[in-house]
Amino acid sequence: MSPYPSPHRVDEARWHVQIHHDDTAWDALHADWNELYERSGATPFQSLDWNIAWWRHYGRPGRLRLVTVRRDGRLVALAPLTLCRQYGHRVLMPLAAAQSDHTDVLIDREHAAIAADRLAGALLAEPGWSVLDFPEVMPNGAVGLLAERWTRLRRREPSSVCLQLPACAPGEFAARFPRRTAGKVRARLRKIEALGLEIRQVAATESERAIGEMLHLHERQWQGRGINTEHLQPRFAAMLADAAASMIPSGRAVLTEYRRDDRVVASDLVVVGADWVGAYLYGAEPDLRNAMDVSLMLLSNDLRLASGLGRQSLSLLRGQEDYKLKWQPTLVQNERVVLCRSALAASYLACVTGRGRLARLVHSARSWRARATGSAPPAAPAPARQPEPTTQPARPEPAAPSARSEPATPGTRDTTAAASEPGKPDAGTEDTAPAGRKEPGAPGVGPRLLRPTDVERA
Repeated sequence: MSPYPSPHRVDEARWHVQIHHDDTAWDALHADWNELYERSGATPFQSLDWNIAWWRHYGRPGRLRLVTVRRDGRLVALAPLTLCRQYGHRVLMPLAAAQSDHTDVLIDREHAAIAADRLAGALLAEPGWSVLDFPEVMPNGAVGLLAERWTRLRRREPSSVCLQLPACAPGEFAARFPRRTAGKVRARLRKIEALGLEIRQVAATESERAIGEMLHLHERQWQGRGINTEHLQPRFAAMLADAAASMIPSGRAVLTEYRRDDRVVASDLVVVGADWVGAYLYGAEPDLRNAMDVSLMLLSNDLRLASGLGRQSLSLLRGQEDYKLKWQPTLVQNERVVLCRSALAASYLACVTGRGRLARLVHSARSWRARATGSAPPAAPAPARQPEPTTQPARPEPAAPSARSEPATPGTRDTTAAASEPGKPDAGTEDTAPAGRKEPGAPGVGPRLLRPTDVERA
């Protein structure tokens, strides 16, 4: 059942739709966008601060499409989009889709049904595109309501899986495990505390410096392994610094530094939603892992932060890496929603579906080979990072994990897993040598998969 109210009789004079194509729209929409964000329940990746920072460093003139719906002059729906070319089609994509773990539109819940109808009509009336693609929609995202009202070809496919933990104090977190494992977690927490790290939240005025240091640490921790090359680009650093400078004062982001002997040894950026905190990206000195469990240090602080802010959960965002799964999170299934203008876009749907199935087949084959050879199975594939807007058809890119993801060092295997309790993940192991993947839903594993409530296929 939809959480949105049903539409009533529509007074046409009270409704107005408009599509903005140029940069002057940012200033015109500034206050209205922020107000709608608070009423819509959208994620931080749909906030004005995140999107405008992305546009400054990634946007291209002539590609902007800000679709607005107003009722009595008040903004009640907004779709921030950009035009690009993919698989030979002109595609409307959410702004910052490649750098965001969740994609969506903003719709005022009080007028959601009619606003979604008007938004769909405005999009179909806009010329020059053939496909509207939202690659990472949360369960019950507003795009689902838009898809329900879409009268033409559409497709909803499973996408990435995000991991969530209930917000709590570190001591309460350890209690969620069996006695033996809980004892290991508490011992590691005491070891972290004994190091006496100084933990401080970064002010907005320091964001440029702090983001630069975090990305430097991020690069060092990935040295010798397959890093997301976009994280090394100056435009990504500039975009992230701009976003942090605006989101920190508004409470939509928190940047934490961990200092040892007055030197930054780790840094952690989280985004803050209406009911969850999302661990977006971090960096840490490689040698720090010799002294402590870095993943547990970050996790315990983020859980404390989420609890202190009154949020219900901590999201580890996309990626099913073993160093995340060992904490027994709940698995939440995103979906990809593709809305087509006409049947001519059927070839785009075929590419999306075929590529997703191929990625799952490749992962299954690698997992089978890993089990046969006794090596650690690979992390589950995340959908490919969306290409930046281009004037040429984009080539399919290799799958890329969430910004916070950290794959195991090639060839490593957890030698402590066998010593853990039968059927239980060893939460005391270090994240540089992740335990062998346990299939979600297996006895004693703990992770539970939540899927979108109304996945449909055209």
